[in-house]
Amino acid sequence: MSGTPEGPVHPEPAETHAAESALTERHLARRAAELRDYRAAFRVSQLAMAVVDEDGVVVVANDSFGTLLGTAPTALREQAAADLVDLASDGRTWHAYREVLGGRRSRFRCTRRLKHADGRSLWAEVTVAPVPDSRRVLLSIADISDRRELHARLRHLQMHDPVTRLPNRALFFERLSAALETAAQDAAASTGPAGPSLESHESYESYGYGRTGRIGLCYLDLDGFKAVNDTLGHRVGDRLLAAVATRLTECADRDGYTRSGSHLVARLGGDEFAILIEDSTGTEQLADLARSVLDALQRPFDLGGQRLSVSASIGVVERAGSGTTATALMQAADTTLYWAKADGKARWTLFDPERNAHRMTRQSLSSTLRPAVERGEFALEYQPLVDLADGAVRGVEALVRWNHPQFGSLAPNRFIGIAEEDGSIVELGRWVLNTACRQARQWQKDHPRERPIFVSVNVAVRQVWDSDLVADVAGILAETGLAPHLLQLELTESAVMGSNGRPLQALQALSDMGVRIAIDDFGTGYSNLAYLSRLPVSVLKLDGSFVRGFQDEEHANPADELIVEALVHLAHRLGLTVTAECVETAGQASRLRRIGCDTGQGWLYSRAVAPDRIAELIGTEPLPV
Repeated sequence: MSGTPEGPVHPEPAETHAAESALTERHLARRAAELRDYRAAFRVSQLAMAVVDEDGVVVVANDSFGTLLGTAPTALREQAAADLVDLASDGRTWHAYREVLGGRRSRFRCTRRLKHADGRSLWAEVTVAPVPDSRRVLLSIADISDRRELHARLRHLQMHDPVTRLPNRALFFERLSAALETAAQDAAASTGPAGPSLESHESYESYGYGRTGRIGLCYLDLDGFKAVNDTLGHRVGDRLLAAVATRLTECADRDGYTRSGSHLVARLGGDEFAILIEDSTGTEQLADLARSVLDALQRPFDLGGQRLSVSASIGVVERAGSGTTATALMQAADTTLYWAKADGKARWTLFDPERNAHRMTRQSLSSTLRPAVERGEFALEYQPLVDLADGAVRGVEALVRWNHPQFGSLAPNRFIGIAEEDGSIVELGRWVLNTACRQARQWQKDHPRERPIFVSVNVAVRQVWDSDLVADVAGILAETGLAPHLLQLELTESAVMGSNGRPLQALQALSDMGVRIAIDDFGTGYSNLAYLSRLPVSVLKLDGSFVRGFQDEEHANPADELIVEALVHLAHRLGLTVTAECVETAGQASRLRRIGCDTGQGWLYSRAVAPDRIAELIGTEPLPV
């Protein structure tokens, strides 16, 4: 029976062998063609390449590799690839390269600086990767010199000031951070178990380091530069900045040439410049450099026929690089520059830790002053004002104390100036006024049969300008029930003399209300006697410097007595009473009484005391006069 047999049809063995042979031949032919293509591509490639065996020796290099290094490709054979492309110069790169050669890593890439046969340098990106199905690796090198040069130009533009061509703030801080990091590493190495002890500059040099581990900084700005821009224009201002930069660079180069260490001159912005001294040799080097900078800048600048003279203020900081930060160093430099400005400009000032600690304390007081009023940290003490004729206590001066939780009891001279600067004097002054008036009224209630004493309260000019002092006084007097004539307000001579507008109107309104107005520290300010007659003043308080001239009874200065006598006589002719401050001896009191002074205040009678001590003095025997 005819038909197709069931199941698959199997070829004959001879047919199968022939088919497999044909496939193998085609595969080999294809591989051979691919290999010829690879070799052709290797030879003609613009990318420099070399095949390297497992020992790191070049087996073959293409023409581009030879061109890159300026030598024949055949001359590269049998040479160590690591030497040709500088793979052994640092440990990390060398380790990665050996890992690829040993088949333990697939590939790695790095950037190296190579030498051409003609002596020029070039930058190359080196890639090392295994050759498939082989124990060899392929080394490929791309010339990236143009890219690096472009990057360098862009970085230079990014890191330099276009006006002065100096390094800018970004580059300055980059260099400063690197210098501090190096100093920290050197310090760590010097104290390590195997390292020498490098505690001094001489120790560094003796071990061949040539580094001190110290950082110096001259931070400066030009005095009055804004006036140059405003009057002559920004173009002249820019030319001046460029000329200043040149002189600063000359000073830094001269100092760097004669001493150890490297210097960086940078423009930080505006008219601010900095000179960074790495591995400085001490404050003497910084002082010499600062002086040379001041001398250089004081020479006139000739800017295209425009002759200008400028000066600069310089803050100088010098310290060990280890243990400090860029932020701390710049804060110290900025503070010291501020000191140089405050001390009169056209000078350099060295950072002083003690002065800085005082500044930090002042800042701490400033930041906590306002809340301290709310927390009730202030208290009043009172110093008697004694009638020189009979020794009776006629009044008291209220003196504020700050019971600071950290610094203890603080006298007014520690914080009143701060309060006037930041405006908290208004709130504090209102509290003092209210407390003093309330206390004076309480003494009056407790001693109804005694002559009531007045209370004198110091008032800052800012209280007149920044608040409605008249309304505050009127409200407090009404609230406490104290009679207006029992309140005396003290203002300094410099604040009262020459007052006009709102201050004068306020003083007049207070005087019309019945409040006594006193000029404190009279004789140390403007002393505009002609103006004195037009002020609503009731009392002159002679400054203590006049009274202290009476202390030496045997060698008294007659001029002091004549001046005080003239002032007292003038005051009485104007209808004013006179109080002498700082009375410390019976002899002083006697002479003041003989001259005609009305009341005295000082340690002869009492220091500033608590309210209960004043209560004890009211109605007792008169104090010695």
